[in-house]
Amino acid sequence: MSQPNNPFRRYYLPFRGMFDPCPPLGPKVFVTPPNLFIGFQPPDFPQFPPLEALRKGTLWEPFFDYYESPYRK
Repeated sequence: MSQPNNPFRRYYLPFRGMFDPCPPLGPKVFVTPPNLFIGFQPPDFPQFPPLEALRKGTLWEPFFDYYESPYRK
């Protein structure tokens, strides 16, 4: 699985014990929210217009991260 350009997407391999009878699982993917990487909200943070903010689920542009399934081919 190649590393995409999304800096918020993380990958890990699930642990598989030595005597685990199940077949090994492939890499798992999860997305971290962008607000984890901003320590404080700076003044004059860019904002979406109200209707667009309702559609995107956040008022502030840097907190918006479009989710696209990594498993879809």
